Amino acid sequence: MHKFLFVFVFCFITNLCNAQSFSFTGIPSIKVIEGGIERNAEKVEQSKASSVACIIKEIDGKFFWVSREKKQLVKIDTRGAFLIFLAIDGSGYIRVIKPEMKDAASIMSTTEKTFDYLEHLIQGLRTITYYGKSI
Repeated sequence: MHKFLFVFVFCFITNLCNAQSFSFTGIPSIKVIEGGIERNAEKVEQSKASSVACIIKEIDGKFFWVSREKKQLVKIDTRGAFLIFLAIDGSGYIRVIKPEMKDAASIMSTTEKTFDYLEHLIQGLRTITYYGKSI
């Protein structure tokens, strides 16, 4: 009976650990707002950066943009240096440099060398793009 209970508890805990296998958190340092006629780039103050953090979590095999109303995402693996997470409602996407590919991506430009991700939000005909580092 004790062996059965041990196996059951072990399997249950293993399932819980595997249920949320991917997570990403990024803290932005640059915010760019564009609206066709205007473009404004500004630094994000450290004191405000955590309130606009980008958080993605995998729950039961599905991906969610936790920091944006827990919108469901589709993961696209480019087979290169990037992962793309696209909101299924079309409201935006996140592009993340795979940690193991950071050195290779850094050769592309100063942007890839400086940042680990971008978060692109679509609001009407305007866009907000955050650039930042993963934590």
